[in-house]
Amino acid sequence: MPTLRLVALTLLALLAFAGNSLLCRAALAHTQIDAASFTTVRMVSGALALWLLVQLRTPDGARTGQGSWGSAAALFAYAVAFSFAYVQLGAALGALILFGAVQTSMTSWGLLRGERLRALQVLGLLLAFGGLLGLLLPGLSAPPLAPALLMVLAGCAWGVYSLRGKGAGDPLQVTAGNFMRTVPMALALSLALAAQARLDTAGLIYAMLSGALTSGVGYAIWYAALPHLRATSAATLQLSVPVIAAAGAVLFLGEALSLRLLLASVAILGGIALVVLIGQRRT
Repeated sequence: MPTLRLVALTLLALLAFAGNSLLCRAALAHTQIDAASFTTVRMVSGALALWLLVQLRTPDGARTGQGSWGSAAALFAYAVAFSFAYVQLGAALGALILFGAVQTSMTSWGLLRGERLRALQVLGLLLAFGGLLGLLLPGLSAPPLAPALLMVLAGCAWGVYSLRGKGAGDPLQVTAGNFMRTVPMALALSLALAAQARLDTAGLIYAMLSGALTSGVGYAIWYAALPHLRATSAATLQLSVPVIAAAGAVLFLGEALSLRLLLASVAILGGIALVVLIGQRRT
């Protein structure tokens, strides 16, 4: 793949990942849509977009790796916790907690499975845990505890989804299959919370963009670029997602960045960078 095209695809994918946080927060903070309805529209839109991409790429009907109900349940748990957390959390704060929880949960699972870390990796993991803990401790600038814990849950669920997806088949087709399996779950959630449902045009547009564009198309772009990136580059590039989300939150949502958030960002992202980079050098 030409270098310029690879750079463009990678940048678009990272913008899409950060865009999920911005769209969700914008919808739940500045429109009338409720979290359950946002989740349902997002998952349905994502399933439709991914199904269409799979059909366009393999029109002959050849399919491999249709996903699984277990992975779909993890994906749905991530999406629900993500949406309900963003009712109160800012986009920058939510993206940082989510990213920190994803990376630390996956690293912790590796340790439980017997993986060995070097001293600098252990230091990085402790630094990331410390930054996440410091962010959640009570104080004047602390985030609301319940939504912060929901975002931690969302990150752990995404970590489970990512771990289950390793070696499961073609990533795009697997993701499409998992998204389609979340649709009945999302519809059941909306039916259960129908009394609290609130919809408006702007909220629906944000939810559809989040599902079809920043989730469906975003994942497709990332999977197109991923085979051409070194493992180290792919892992470290994802460190930019909370930074992009924070910049977007300041520019487009009018959020302010506190000193606590900035310090936690340095600790979490710096710690994860140590774990990833030292690990890849060892490999």
